[in-house]
Amino acid sequence: MSVFHTHDVVNQPKPLENRNIFTDNAALVDATKWTGADWVTPQAQALGATLGTPRAAQWAAEANDNEPRLRTHDRYGNRIDEVDYHPAWHEFMSLAVNNGVHSSPWRDPKPAAHAARAALFSLLAQIEAGHGCPISMTYASVPALRANPQVAAQWEPAITSTDYDPGLRPLSEKDGVLIGMAMTEKQGGSDVRANTTTARRNSDGSYLLRGHKWFCSAPMNDAFLVLAQAPEGLSCFLMPRVLPDGSRNAFAIQRLKDKLGNRSNASSEPEFHDAVAYLLGEEGRGVRTIIDMVNHTRLDCVIATTAGMRQSVSEATWHASQRSVFGKTLAAQPLMQQVLADLSIEAEAATVTMMRLAAAYDDPKQEAFRRLATSAAKYWVCKRGAAHAAEALECLGGNGYIEEAPLARRYREQPLMSIWEGSGNVICLDVLRAIASAPASVEAFVDEVSLAAGADRRLDRHIAKLKTQLSAPSEAGARRLTEDLALALQASLLLRHAPPYIADAFCAARLGEDRGLNYGDLPSGIDIEAVVARHTPQ
Repeated sequence: MSVFHTHDVVNQPKPLENRNIFTDNAALVDATKWTGADWVTPQAQALGATLGTPRAAQWAAEANDNEPRLRTHDRYGNRIDEVDYHPAWHEFMSLAVNNGVHSSPWRDPKPAAHAARAALFSLLAQIEAGHGCPISMTYASVPALRANPQVAAQWEPAITSTDYDPGLRPLSEKDGVLIGMAMTEKQGGSDVRANTTTARRNSDGSYLLRGHKWFCSAPMNDAFLVLAQAPEGLSCFLMPRVLPDGSRNAFAIQRLKDKLGNRSNASSEPEFHDAVAYLLGEEGRGVRTIIDMVNHTRLDCVIATTAGMRQSVSEATWHASQRSVFGKTLAAQPLMQQVLADLSIEAEAATVTMMRLAAAYDDPKQEAFRRLATSAAKYWVCKRGAAHAAEALECLGGNGYIEEAPLARRYREQPLMSIWEGSGNVICLDVLRAIASAPASVEAFVDEVSLAAGADRRLDRHIAKLKTQLSAPSEAGARRLTEDLALALQASLLLRHAPPYIADAFCAARLGEDRGLNYGDLPSGIDIEAVVARHTPQ
């Protein structure tokens, strides 16, 4: 092949590999300390080293290039409704379960357990996002299961096991199980009260569910939380895939979704033909029963988006530090420095937000704060994710647009987090409900952001405006209100926990009067080089 040799490959970045994705993320390392979760550091370092290898990057590519495959029947014509995943998918699932990311706060509720778990989950989601769906749903399922102590006693030991045991078998034969959820239907979407799936009670206390679901991810999970109409109204149930006698439940997968992103993970449309299920909580209280699961998965949307931002910043800053243009590296070019710094500021703001929010789930006394903070953070951090990924991709030019680079996959992934568990308008309406029905949540939120009062005049001015907005909220202005809530929280956290040059840059860029609408249009006076250096992988 030497006859085709025309040039040497130069001025291309070295592969971003053989690194520790935990220790090179200064913002995350710092956040584990101020949340009290730094006891997880040895585990995070070990996981971060594994995920920083070329092997892990290859697993991520293979899991997404080889999409799940539905097999409705076996070779003999028997209905089986199974989904086959590539071995690379199982590598990530095993890593997540072995590290307890699916259940550790419930198995070992030590101080800052949810914050520690958030740090670990963000590392996994940074490299491969799709497997986070079943991991997140399993984590979030436990509060709902506990609404029926008998069901929880049966399932929780296997849920909190750190053994990854794929395959459809009865609970009694499993070393570990995973839980999913099936809520939305074709005719209703987010309006789950429009659901038509019915639940009929059996003499033994179980129910038979008949109907359909429009989105049901990870259909090979062992059981699902399902909303259905019982005689007393919309209710929440646990539906196993396999019954105690080893027979398959009446759970038929009609097809898998052909999605924009999240392609390593199967999302399905199932139908239930008198499928056996068990009531969680009371009849007619289904939304109330499942709401804790929803809130925990919204937390995970924030974590997963933040993980994507960190991946984007890592790839962009690394490329710019290695690539030379017009006699100096891209990272030394003033215009590129603006973009890289702005992306880094956004990623750090998201990091402190996800860790503070996760820490709130460690303390029952902070329920009022997390009621409003979860929705505000879910809306704003996830809404920023897609544009953040697009801008980072541009930093690599054409190299970022090809499938061999992980940023093309990340660009398709980020919009999902804004949609999953409530798209923008749904979340903003939830903010309005919290303000109207839970005044304690408003008080707790304002108290939290006011902890940084006096530290920066721009935040002080922003909080004063926010209080006026909270006194007379309107549906038409709900998006601006939710955005301002999130910005106040991020600024307050950065002023208290980040280096001064990061906090000052954020307040100038997000709260100051001299700001642009696109990434890379920062006000003057920001310590650009320090910001970029903090976020460039070492």
